[in-house]
This record gives sequence, C-alpha cells and structure tokens, in this order.
Amino acid sequence: MWMSCKDYRVTRRQMLAGTGATLLGMSVSDLLANTGKDHKPLAENVILFWNGGGMSHIDTWDPKPGRPTQGEFEPISTTVPGLQISEIFPKLAKQMHHAALIRSIAGTQGAHGRATYNVQTSYLPAGNLIHPGFGSVVVSELPNLGDLPAYISISGSAPRASYLGQQCEAYYIATPGMKDPYLSFPERIAETRGAKRLETLAKFNRRFAANKNDVRLTAGKTSIDDAVELMRSPALEAFEFSKVPQKVLDRYGDTTFGRGALLAKRLVENGVRFVQVNRGGFDTHSNNFEAMASHGEVMDPALASLIEDLADTGMLEKTLVLMVSEFGRTPRVNDNAGRDHWPSVFSCFMAGGGIQGGTVIGSSDQDGGEPKDRPVQVPDIHATLCHALGIDPEKEVMTPLKRPMKLVDDGTAVKELFG
Repeated sequence: MWMSCKDYRVTRRQMLAGTGATLLGMSVSDLLANTGKDHKPLAENVILFWNGGGMSHIDTWDPKPGRPTQGEFEPISTTVPGLQISEIFPKLAKQMHHAALIRSIAGTQGAHGRATYNVQTSYLPAGNLIHPGFGSVVVSELPNLGDLPAYISISGSAPRASYLGQQCEAYYIATPGMKDPYLSFPERIAETRGAKRLETLAKFNRRFAANKNDVRLTAGKTSIDDAVELMRSPALEAFEFSKVPQKVLDRYGDTTFGRGALLAKRLVENGVRFVQVNRGGFDTHSNNFEAMASHGEVMDPALASLIEDLADTGMLEKTLVLMVSEFGRTPRVNDNAGRDHWPSVFSCFMAGGGIQGGTVIGSSDQDGGEPKDRPVQVPDIHATLCHALGIDPEKEVMTPLKRPMKLVDDGTAVKELFG
C-alpha cells in the first residue's frame, strides 16, 4: 500500500512512547501522560466580576490607538512596560503588575442568552439539559472553608447548580453591605421564641417528608438548614458594613459596585470559595463612550482597591480574580455612537491565584476584529480556573438522567498564565 511521507513519519515522542523506554523508573508514555500534572494549585477562592451585556474590549483591555476603530478613548501606560489599557482605568493601571490579560478569546455566540450561558458554563445550551455555572462546579469539588455559604452572588443572579444539587446553589445578596432581613428573626420575635418556631417547623417537615422520596424535599431541607446555620454564625458580620470606616468605602467607591467589590474581599477572607459580583449596562448599541466612561468611574477604584488590598494582605496569592463579559463589541462604531455585539474576539482580566502578573496572552488583529495569535476558546477559561484551583476539568458527574457530563466542555488550560 502506498503511503505518503506524513503517513510513515514517526516523531521522537511517538518513538519513545512506543518502545517503552523508561526514565526514573517510569515509562516515557507515562511521563508524557503526566505532563503538567506536577502543577501546585495556589488558588483557594475565586472572585468573578460578571459584566453583563457585552463589554467593549477595545474601550477597556485592548485599545487600538491610531486605528479607525479606536473610538474616543486614549490608551494609558501601566506598571508593566509596554502594556497599555484604556484611559478609563487610571487607578487600575497602577496595579497591572499584579494582573494578566487574555486578548484573544474566540467566542462563537452573538446572542446575549446563548453567549452568557456559554461563558458561564463552558457549554452551549442544550434543549433537555441545564449545565451548572462555574461557581457551582467549584463548590462541588472543593470543601467549604467556614460557616458562610461557599458560593455567593452579589447584585444579581448566578447560573443554577442544576444536576450538582441544591448544596451548590449560590446564596443571593441583593444589596451589598446591608443587613440581610432574611437572616434574623423579625424585631418582635425574641431569639428563644424564634428557636421554638424553627423546632416546630422541623418537626412538621420531618413528618411531611416521611416515606416520601422527593428531591425537592431534600433541597428544601438543605436550604433551611443552611439558612439557620448562617443566622447563628459570627461570620455573618462580614455581610454588614456598619463598622467599616467611611474612608474605606470612599476608596472603593461608595456605589453598589464598589460595595460589592469590598464585600467580595471580606467574604473570601471569611472562607467563601466563590463570589460573583454582577454589573449590567454594557449593551452599548448607542452612546457607547459616555456609558463606558461612567462604567470606568465606578469600576476603576473598586477593582484597583481590591487588587491592592488582596496583594497587601497576601490574599491575592490564593484568590483568583476574573472580570469577563459574554462577548465584545464591534470594532466599527455605528451611527448612534455605539458598538454592537461582537463574539469573534474579546478580552478578559485576571489576577491572583498563581497567575503571573504583567502577562498578556494572545492578541487581536490591528482593528480588534479577530484573534491574531494564540486564540483562546471559551472552555479554555474554565479549564484555566480548574488548573489554578486543582480541579480536574475532565471529571465526569452523572446527571439525573444517568448521562455523564464533564465539568468543563473540552477546554485546555492556558498554562502560560502561570509562568
């Protein structure tokens, strides 16, 4: 049979693996299979800033000075030689030696719902199955570190845990820094009286659930037990800002987003594994530059203060910070001074958790329209977070329909981020 040169060419890797050669008592095939598995994960917590609506990459992390697509903002220098970001982040520019950027995310989904689902779960939507968000994946694989919920979502909802179960759902905080009215008895109900009510409720629930095999009952009991445990925990003080000096609030920005960033810091310091801080308003089909300038005024002090404080206390080494959106915006500015949906290439910001500061992965082309080099697929971001946390992205879990699903949909970690 005729064979081309490509058919019979054998690489040194294939030759060594095939001959069963050994090094240090291990076959070369085993060594090759274990490549990269000696990585020591440093991350213990994650803070995800979810910017809903599709944040413009060109007006934030990937400026294009001198090009027709530049828009109204100028790039500014950072603490990393040669690295520039948008002028809307002057304070964050002074912390970029702690941070990394991926500028070549190659998305595939241009509709908000599908793109959000893809970026938050690594999967594309499926008609008969809902995949869990990454926060649920993290808390399903890593043990809780304290009394507070392992997964908390601030100022907006997080993806559902789906087949990972109720214990992996996010605890929702609507107003960061304010006392949660659902975590204390009403003013006229004393502690003793409230405790008796909880005991009575537990008796009724046990009686009702007897001889019933319904997962909804189990999920309801989990929610109640978690809430009661949280009500009685001293760590609950992390939620409240009554004792936080005003100068600290002013430094982060006394806004919903600034308070959310400060709360995220306090939560990871108290053992919360995964915190998601939500901010919308990035769907800038019109008045993009006015909107992004306003976003910068709010986001810049909060994100810069968070990174600086985590670094100063040593928490940044074990806290991975990620800011991402469902897609980018068009290089072309439309007739309404806006930018439209653009999934072909976009960027994300990362810091901490073992990531090498000052790193830039990939690039877009000269106008910010397509990846130029080192394309990063959406599931690769999830695999990268797994790599930082010591989670196996290939692990399979069984759905209620007995269908095995991997934690991450065929992603490969961007290991260059870790030096």
